[in-house]
Amino acid sequence: MYEKLQPPSVGSKITFVAGKPVVPNDPIIPYIRGDGTGVDIWPATELVIDAAIAKAYGGEKKINWFKVYAGDEACELYGTYQYLPEDTLTAIKEYGVAIKGPLTTPVGGGIRSLNVALRQIFDLYTCVRPCRYYPGTPSPHKTPEKLDIIVYRENTEDIYLGIEWAEGTEGAKKLIAYLNDDLIPATPALGKKQIRLDSGIGIKPISKTGSQRLVRRAILHALRLPKAKQMVTLVHKGNIMKFTEGAFRDWGYELATTEFRAECVTERESWILGNKESNPDLTIEANAHMIDPGYDTLTEEKKAVIKEEVEQVLDSIWASHGNGQWKDKVMVNDRIADSIFQQIQTRPDEYSILATMNLNGDYLSDAAAAVVGGLGMGPGANIGDSAAIFEATHGTAPKHAGLDRINPGSVILSGVMMLEFMGWQEAADLIKKGIGAAIANREVTYDLARLMEPKVDQPLKCSEFAQAIVSHFDD
Repeated sequence: MYEKLQPPSVGSKITFVAGKPVVPNDPIIPYIRGDGTGVDIWPATELVIDAAIAKAYGGEKKINWFKVYAGDEACELYGTYQYLPEDTLTAIKEYGVAIKGPLTTPVGGGIRSLNVALRQIFDLYTCVRPCRYYPGTPSPHKTPEKLDIIVYRENTEDIYLGIEWAEGTEGAKKLIAYLNDDLIPATPALGKKQIRLDSGIGIKPISKTGSQRLVRRAILHALRLPKAKQMVTLVHKGNIMKFTEGAFRDWGYELATTEFRAECVTERESWILGNKESNPDLTIEANAHMIDPGYDTLTEEKKAVIKEEVEQVLDSIWASHGNGQWKDKVMVNDRIADSIFQQIQTRPDEYSILATMNLNGDYLSDAAAAVVGGLGMGPGANIGDSAAIFEATHGTAPKHAGLDRINPGSVILSGVMMLEFMGWQEAADLIKKGIGAAIANREVTYDLARLMEPKVDQPLKCSEFAQAIVSHFDD
């Protein structure tokens, strides 16, 4: 099956049933060391994960690591431009769950991004990025501890699909001519808009299938959280892009109010129900007036639509969600993308899970990570229905490679996510405990040490930080 690899002689495969992993006690898990500082980060990560599993399960469970290759290291073994060899793809497909360090974006070879390529090859449609604060971590924010969110980012659509034509190419000229001469004039809502002839063109596809399977995973995750954190916020720019980002919002609400009808309530539904609970004699029109501040300025036709909405909600879910029952449901709401960037800073404790399309999620997850200490402490996972890859969210930082000084926190915390995905919560909790204690005790690498007040004069090496984490398992 492999050209240059030999899988471990012992261990079992992780399989997937209905999108969920079935994990043996001795799984074989492929790992990609990563380029640049991966040479330092991976050994530290492996040490921490193995120690946590041994401590939590006393030999009953064990990961059998399988080294596979991608990025610059793959080219050294497989040849020029072989950034993503078939051996690696075969291993991930065969064993289901993998973990990787940072990878260099290829300069040549036809691959725009190895990370994006892996997501698309294995249909890893959900990018999960938790952002929570570990006390003592230096942050530019006054109250970083208030931010505790999980970004659910759609991973396979939007502009990241990579369908675009450069300015001046034959493809761009043909598409612009078709749009300007045929499609735009045939669409009255577009008026007399025209695309400049010297434009590059990109396509932004957002599908109902892609949107709803992402929101489905977000809601299922919310159902596992403590009651106070059971909220999913649909993040979009639907006020401008009505048929892509606006559709994402609409499809998210549709899923919540059909497939998860018994478990979910929307924000507007909660207003309608709450108004009726506060005043049982409230009329339909009075309730409609309360949920829409601009009600008095609307046309009679639009007023009728809102009154119909109120009546439909009360008729359909009052018995199951009224009289305060909605307070025990998962709250589903939506926010405009630019607004949520502000609100994760000004009102961070009002949010829990943010479900977004690809580009918004890329920006948002990095912005949220900055609040709680930066990408060095930011884990990530890419999850599909038949595979999952857990990864560092930062770059390769080649100038630091081999110096044993870089922060391994991102990959270690991605390992925590992997253990939680596998159902090995006890080991995951040990690592979170160890990281929290090490940071609180000011046992940190240089990147955190230089930002702490007062500064840490003797920061730990990458390997020493890993050992410090393990030493706090017994605290």
